[in-house]
Amino acid sequence: MTEALYHSDSYLKQTKAQVVGINDDGGVVLDRTIFYPGGGGQPPDQGKLLWSGYVGRVERVKKSGSDIVHYAAGPTPQVGQFVNCKVDWERRYQLMRTHTALHILCGVIWRDLQAHVTGGNMEPGTGRLDFELESISADFAQMIEERLNAEVAACRPINVKVLARAEAFEIPDLIRTKINLLPEGIDLVRTVEIVGLDLQADGGTHVANTQEVGTIRVVEHKSKGKTNKRIRIALTT
Repeated sequence: MTEALYHSDSYLKQTKAQVVGINDDGGVVLDRTIFYPGGGGQPPDQGKLLWSGYVGRVERVKKSGSDIVHYAAGPTPQVGQFVNCKVDWERRYQLMRTHTALHILCGVIWRDLQAHVTGGNMEPGTGRLDFELESISADFAQMIEERLNAEVAACRPINVKVLARAEAFEIPDLIRTKINLLPEGIDLVRTVEIVGLDLQADGGTHVANTQEVGTIRVVEHKSKGKTNKRIRIALTT
């Protein structure tokens, strides 16, 4: 089982870890990691594993049961060796800001329109969410952009908690997606709260305050069906 350090501290840039397994396909399993394995629309982290003068460039990370598997180009460390994990911080921080920006978007749309999310994804600095909405006009998009940046300027703190499943599901509107994607059998639920705006179940990495997100632009809005509309955002600072 790999300890997911990114869950408790998204700002960790490096850490020491021990190799506890090598998969048949060359994936490296560590006892703990700062590398996010992807999920919820957020791509996995990239970076490096360093040991004894060797460098493995981590290009892909994935979850496999209770393990997090790192796929690195270059040499492979041996089981039992200690490695220094270094995440590509510029990319990770961009993803943290982008992920939080999408939560701001989701929070504003839910607060003002009570519309569920039907899909979404992100890359560093840009992302999109699809909502159960009948129409989006250019004026509507401009209004949403203004409201998003008002929430950024409000400097809202972002709190992360881990709750028992029963306690978590007592929170109204915890799941904002049209379909509940939280698997049965998950006993502990990680929640991300933008204080005063948004509270959701979420496993990704986020900044600590909305001010860190910077300016948000609505760069695209289009129909993806009769009651399915897409809003794409980009960060400009």
